[in-house]
Amino acid sequence: MQQLKGLILSGGKGTRLRPITHTSAKQLVPVANKPVLFYGIEAMAQAGVTEIGIIIAPETGDEIRQAAGDGSAFGVRIQYIVQDEPLGLAHAVLTAEPFLGESPFVMYLGDNLLQGGIVELVQSFRSDEPDALILLTRVEDPQSYGIAELDGYRPGSAELDGASAGRVVRLVEKPPRPNSDLALVGVYMFTSQIHEAARAIEPSQRGELEITDAIQHLVDAGLRVQPHIVNGWWKDTGRLQDMLDANRLILDNLSERVEGELVDSQVEGRVRIEPGARLERATVRGPAIIGAGASLRDCYIGPYTAIGAGCTVIGAEVEHSILLEGASVCELDGRMESSLLGRGVTIRRGQRQPRAYRFMVGDNSDISIL
Repeated sequence: MQQLKGLILSGGKGTRLRPITHTSAKQLVPVANKPVLFYGIEAMAQAGVTEIGIIIAPETGDEIRQAAGDGSAFGVRIQYIVQDEPLGLAHAVLTAEPFLGESPFVMYLGDNLLQGGIVELVQSFRSDEPDALILLTRVEDPQSYGIAELDGYRPGSAELDGASAGRVVRLVEKPPRPNSDLALVGVYMFTSQIHEAARAIEPSQRGELEITDAIQHLVDAGLRVQPHIVNGWWKDTGRLQDMLDANRLILDNLSERVEGELVDSQVEGRVRIEPGARLERATVRGPAIIGAGASLRDCYIGPYTAIGAGCTVIGAEVEHSILLEGASVCELDGRMESSLLGRGVTIRRGQRQPRAYRFMVGDNSDISIL
């Protein structure tokens, strides 16, 4: 098999993460202080995929270009491909055809996270040489996903593992009455046969060229579509709870490192404190990460919290939350939990009795609690 290329889809409008995505691309919202998009680029680099095309939207493309650059920071070469309208994953494949040419390729949704990366999966694709390899995982709400039906498999049947799954017989996009609980994970591997399949299908009822329809076209044509069951975690970070869950899963594997300044402060468990951060009379209980240049004073930072670069936390308790660059929480009466604060957001103290607060606030907002 010839050298694989990579295709990362980073278009779309991110409506499920508003208001955060009113001012930022959803793929650049950080998990454990690293943009989600970067995890996908790093996964490809680790698998030896060094020629990567990134699909971008006109509205957020410049921001993504600036963040990821030419790819040299990741050891890859990046080419940006504009998709004028979000007309489906198969449409994105056709948009990228001049870049992909006849090469086989890995397609990775830019707002997805996959435990363990894709090294093993790329090796399997190279060695087995199917026409397509699709990643599947069991989900509790299959009607919300693209679903694969496998020969002889029924929901709740015996545990499947890796590439030992049965033959793919049917793919359906968000079926109202699903016959399978195996959802397509946001990572696919294709030969150039997928281009012809994408041209052969019609738009779905929602006006998009669905990748499930294109893969179904491969199946119907008698081409080999190989399923691979993912038993580790996978996250589509399109919603607040998904972002918080992904943040927790990444932080669970955090290595301890303290490079900032601690003044009368206490650090417990797996905590990473980046250079330039200063903690005064603060307690941080990991797993947690404190970004470069952050200032923490007279506060408590609890488990599964990511404090971004340049953030300020004074006289407050914060846990299981994500604070983007430059956010501030000052003298809050009570604990902030399960929250996502955009860049430059300020939360100030009010006069109410102490309580627990939950926020999802877009960039550059200023909130005073009365």
